Amino acid sequence: MLFEVWAPHAERVGLHMDGRDRPMEPDPGRPGWWRAEAEAGPGTRYGFALDGGPPLPDPRSRRQPDGPEGLSAVVDHSRFRWGREWLGRPLPGAVLYELHIGTFTHEGTFDAAAEQLPHLAELGITHVQLMPVCPFPGTHGWGYDGVAPWAVHEPYGGPEGLARFVDAAHGHGLGVVLDVVHNHLGPSGNHLPAFGPYFTDAHQTPWGAAVNLDAPGSDEVRAYFIGSALAWLRDFRLDGLRLDAVHALRDTRARHFLAELSAAVDALAARTGRPLFLIGESDLNDPRTTAPREAGGHGLHAQWNDDFHHALHTFLTGERQGYYADFAAEGPGALVKTLMGGFFHDGTHSAFRGRRHGSPLNTHSTPANRLLGYAQTHDQVGNRAVGDRLSARLSPGLLACAAAVVLCAPFTPMLFMGEEWGARTPWQYFTDHQDPELAEAVRSGRRREFAAHGWAAGDVPDPQDPATRLRSCLDWREPEREPHRALLDWYRRLIALRRAEPALTDPTWSYTGLSSGSDGCFSFQRGPLRILLNPGDRPVKTWLGPRTGEVTEVVAAWRRVELPGPDGMLRLPPETAAVLRCGSR
Repeated sequence: MLFEVWAPHAERVGLHMDGRDRPMEPDPGRPGWWRAEAEAGPGTRYGFALDGGPPLPDPRSRRQPDGPEGLSAVVDHSRFRWGREWLGRPLPGAVLYELHIGTFTHEGTFDAAAEQLPHLAELGITHVQLMPVCPFPGTHGWGYDGVAPWAVHEPYGGPEGLARFVDAAHGHGLGVVLDVVHNHLGPSGNHLPAFGPYFTDAHQTPWGAAVNLDAPGSDEVRAYFIGSALAWLRDFRLDGLRLDAVHALRDTRARHFLAELSAAVDALAARTGRPLFLIGESDLNDPRTTAPREAGGHGLHAQWNDDFHHALHTFLTGERQGYYADFAAEGPGALVKTLMGGFFHDGTHSAFRGRRHGSPLNTHSTPANRLLGYAQTHDQVGNRAVGDRLSARLSPGLLACAAAVVLCAPFTPMLFMGEEWGARTPWQYFTDHQDPELAEAVRSGRRREFAAHGWAAGDVPDPQDPATRLRSCLDWREPEREPHRALLDWYRRLIALRRAEPALTDPTWSYTGLSSGSDGCFSFQRGPLRILLNPGDRPVKTWLGPRTGEVTEVVAAWRRVELPGPDGMLRLPPETAAVLRCGSR
């Protein structure tokens, strides 16, 4: 078996296996690379010793059986017996479902999560989006402090566990998307700097030195992360990747790393015959993120749209703190603007940032489904002081209103696990750092962060306390009880309606009407379907107007809604949403 490693500054490199080091030879065709042949098979432990130092894990390790600090283990992906062929499932028309393996069930494993896949298939989900599964210190954590970007967290089930989960998901017709982190590695167990210039001080990020995408040695670093991305898609038959915080990928080269990555993924899709896609998380509101490469863009296939989340959140909750202030100041107009053009900050002044922010999307050339729309995500829940969901402060009726906007808007909708039944379990920030100093730094840092916003230290959950993770696990008994059962049925009906009505998956920015009237009713129309919300605590009467046409059917309503009378006035109960059909079917 051939072992290879890039270590451009090392004078000698040894392959550590069976308790001893075997000398590796420089690769004459690839500067900085070392290679050695050795007899090994699946499960064989190995590492690399640089200049006589202790053995370190392989930077391209596919398995870390003993955690990030242990030796690597050989994995042979060809040995996994896939139960079925999978032709892929494209992103257009999708309904995504973000979940965290460690809290989706109390067991916190791939196999336990796979047992709940029938629930997602019945709900109407098309793709499961897994939060990061790369190895990180300890057993439980969010996964954004991973340190081995090619491997799978062992407590979840390791690489075979992930393959079983993906195979099971495909058996239910579900695609699988994986959240990957290219902008930084975790603070504990990161040995990449020992091997080469994987990081650079030329740029700084919230996590310290930036990943080296443009300084000397960056060709190999870029190839390292692109190779990792392709390996996930190829070896585990994933359908797409979600790229964490791409705005933190500092790159001054003429061809941006994201454009290089998207080109490589498109080429892999062509070779495999499966549709593959990339979804970026970016707070830049930059149309170049999803613009085609031939038009000067990065070529990502979609991106998260936090502006839509913030507009919907403030519309329903009235919150005004932090970045919500800009949206709250505009009232319902913020939601109207994001539905019409995607970005709220499209070059306008942001009081939160103290400057102008963003650039407008060209809605004539940018399909609306390149933006993901959502009412909740792991970030928007977990980064609150106590990890409280919308269900902690909104009535079931207002949760139903949120669902109606998310699932009837032209964006690609995404749900956060448990949202579909209004889960009352929080989703809090938790870690399992093994280094006591790092654990205390995380604990005190989080409490200090929220103390600035008036929170007492004792009210902010301790990330290191195992109870914090346990509180965050879904309670699978809830969907059988009211009001959770009714809300789950509402989500199922809306997703089924989205699947049945072409107007709801039409990627054009097409609205017959979009307004927030003085009567308190918010409404918009997509094709023959009129979506109306009354977020107030009193009934409202709203005139549907001549552009609506004759209302022939109440397709779905959270509370009982009657067809309008001859005067065209519709009575909408408080805290409810309704979908009406206008004109003949």
